[in-house]
Amino acid sequence: MKALPNAFFVPAGVGDEGYERVTATEHTVSLWAPTMQHGAPPSALLVRALERVDAREDTRISRVAVDILGPVPVGDIEIRSWTERPGANIELVVAELWAEGTSGTARAVARGSAWRMRTTPTDDVVHTGEPTMRPVSEGIDNTFGELWASGYLDAVAFKFLTELGVPGPGQVWARPTPVLVQGESMTPLERLFSVADIANGVGAKLPIDEWTFLNTDLTVHVFRVPQGDWIGVSAETSTGPDGIAMCAGTLSDELGPVGRIAQTVLVRRR
Repeated sequence: MKALPNAFFVPAGVGDEGYERVTATEHTVSLWAPTMQHGAPPSALLVRALERVDAREDTRISRVAVDILGPVPVGDIEIRSWTERPGANIELVVAELWAEGTSGTARAVARGSAWRMRTTPTDDVVHTGEPTMRPVSEGIDNTFGELWASGYLDAVAFKFLTELGVPGPGQVWARPTPVLVQGESMTPLERLFSVADIANGVGAKLPIDEWTFLNTDLTVHVFRVPQGDWIGVSAETSTGPDGIAMCAGTLSDELGPVGRIAQTVLVRRR
């Protein structure tokens, strides 16, 4: 039996139009269906493209908005990226993931856009307005339980600071065990986004055996580039009366908060 690559994606060459292609491994499999990816690996793949397109050493990504346009299949993915709005200090870059649909026609299955800004020293005025999480050392080794088993969740190490469904924000430290693309080391932002999408599950208040709660997007503002292997997620979902919810939370590294995340959530009774 062939060993599963220790990566969310493996390189698959270049397509007919010159776009990079990768193949998703079983490490990307979603909780919701075995044929679709969890939102985190494709989000990180989009960030990889957003960081690379027309890359400049004097800029970094400050905000990423990811829209999941449909189920992202566990299969071949084509990566397309471009600069939408160039600029000396502020630029907008865009990336899309394309895959073959059931009709055999390729279409975009996920899209990401990012504001990329020119950096300048502000060490003397650093301030953090977000709450600090308890350290990784206080977390409890655990999983999301049998009901939460999936290829992606099994590929992430977790240290829980709270139980699922508790009043207030759920909190967990997470560390992906595979790399994003086989043969590459992850950048700090790739690592952040390989975890960020779990906020919806961390902040959930509804029992998964009675409800589904699938996010359609994620927007992340990053005010500091994360350091280290562990990413902290503190999140809580607010549910309205008509089947629509919002998850919001703080993302951290072991030095403190690095940004905020928000997700739109579709809530349905099983």
